[in-house]
Amino acid sequence: MPVWIRIGLLSFGGPAAQIALMHRELVQERRWVGEARFLHALNFCMLLPGPEATQLATYLGWLMHGVKGGVVAGALFVLPGALVLLLLSLIYAVLGEVPLVAALFFGLKCAVLVLVIEALLRVARRALHGPVPWIVAAVAFVALFFVDVPFPAVVLGAALAGWAAPGAFAPAAHKGEAADAPAALDAMLLADPGRIASLTAAARRAGLVALVLWLWPVALLGVQGGLWGDIAWFFSKMAVVTFGGAYAVLAYVAQEAVEHYRWLSASEMLAGLGLAETTPGPLILVLEFVGFLAGWRHGGLVSGVAAAALTVWVTFVPCFAWIFLGAPFVERLHGHAKLSGALAGVTAAVVGVIANLALWFGLRVIFPETEGPMPVLAGMRWDALALSILAALALFRFRLGVVPTLGVTAVAGLAVSLVL
Repeated sequence: MPVWIRIGLLSFGGPAAQIALMHRELVQERRWVGEARFLHALNFCMLLPGPEATQLATYLGWLMHGVKGGVVAGALFVLPGALVLLLLSLIYAVLGEVPLVAALFFGLKCAVLVLVIEALLRVARRALHGPVPWIVAAVAFVALFFVDVPFPAVVLGAALAGWAAPGAFAPAAHKGEAADAPAALDAMLLADPGRIASLTAAARRAGLVALVLWLWPVALLGVQGGLWGDIAWFFSKMAVVTFGGAYAVLAYVAQEAVEHYRWLSASEMLAGLGLAETTPGPLILVLEFVGFLAGWRHGGLVSGVAAAALTVWVTFVPCFAWIFLGAPFVERLHGHAKLSGALAGVTAAVVGVIANLALWFGLRVIFPETEGPMPVLAGMRWDALALSILAALALFRFRLGVVPTLGVTAVAGLAVSLVL
């Protein structure tokens, strides 16, 4: 449990950074999960609607400790960020933007950028073996960053390529660990080959319970209508269509919340996105900010907290249903050649996805002004570049670790804001 709380508290910077942090904590440092199984789980989560990092935490927690482990891992990944964002939403509703808080989180963003780049290099080195995976990764990056191809189309194309030619992809997901002692989970599964089968029945029951816990309040509130029905229905719909992470649907969310429901203004929506980008937890928690302001304006503090809680509930409970219903099936097919090839094709595409997110995130941090996909060089933030270099030195040169690096860069960001 302390590990998942730590991951939840440090999961800044969107899905790429969160996946990077989980990889560092669970694969590299603690050796709880092997590289191949981590990527296998990640590939499946990339195919699902909803926040993939939350689903990955739930999947890995289930593999290690059954349904209870999945619930604890998924919940602790989300709750710290949800509580922080709830507090910041309240501060924003009462006081507006707080410069000192923004400065502190600005330093964190610069450190997170370096963590994402580190994850990109590490995953690419371990996952891309042979020319075909490298080509798929490059095509995925170009398609997402320059051509704006929908995320599901990129992942589906990579999966079909892997299914059609598994021999060209399978090494990407299963090569590289033979020389090392197996990770704890892999050793456990080798010692108990029937473990997945023994976990399946409980997982299916938990998945059905999660569906009921999600759909029952949506149906109940939907019949009543009004603000609560709108929140339950609208954010449930977002939970089902958010393929490719929060960025894929934020424009639609902003349009509907601002223009149709009039829960908040366009500038407030941008402020909420800024808060969600710089607080721990999935970026899709920006929906909590939207829900809070809708409830706040409807009935004050209690209404705002209730609306935020409802938003988080209908957004994240479906994640547990998808994992508990789907993960046992995916695990049983772990050795299936064509499925392994398809998921390994997704692995190659994921490298391109992380590269796209890293560049997108880096541009927003260091080059806030862009023309299309390209940065406006004259708008470079030298303070962001300096803080990113500081984070890189702390992480790569002095090997301070994640927490000290985040702390040093956050304090430096605060200091820079006071000086400038």
